[in-house]
Amino acid sequence: MACAASVPAEAPDLAAGQVVVFGRIVTVLTAPSSRPYEPKVTFFEVLNRSTGGRIKVTIDSNDKLFVVQLPTGDYEVTRVQIHEGPFAAMADLSLAFHIGQERLAYLGTWQMGVDQPRNDRHLLVAVVQNQADQVEAEQHLIAHHADLADQTITTLLPSPAATDTALYEVMPYPRVVPYFRRHW
Repeated sequence: MACAASVPAEAPDLAAGQVVVFGRIVTVLTAPSSRPYEPKVTFFEVLNRSTGGRIKVTIDSNDKLFVVQLPTGDYEVTRVQIHEGPFAAMADLSLAFHIGQERLAYLGTWQMGVDQPRNDRHLLVAVVQNQADQVEAEQHLIAHHADLADQTITTLLPSPAATDTALYEVMPYPRVVPYFRRHW
């Protein structure tokens, strides 16, 4: 399996011939936490089902708009990484969507609910169409890419609309100098 191609949360230049997909990711704690850190999405990974190509979209925020270009095809969001300060966790997802011949596609607001730190952690994901978020995302997109102002926007919400998945701690845990890691 090939490595994932990394792209920023917002494409600086948009190439012709590909669909521009955009949306918003919001991350919150679902219960009180003893950690002083707010959870944030580090990245999410999108898999093109027909080619097997993977794209890693770097977010690094707890509330951020993303703008990515993808060719037409069937896609699936397969992984998401969450950070809480020095603590990192990964979740496997299966959020599917299809990109057709539209030029612009809004993927909705992805609400990521991170469970409190414990042995059995979960990530609750809800994909919603929030009108205020969509208007804000559209205005942001048009402000940065004026040539898209006259394009029709299609709403493509990934399915399932809600899912609950396990969060697994990943290295580094925590990020400290290597000689403090007793398990190495």
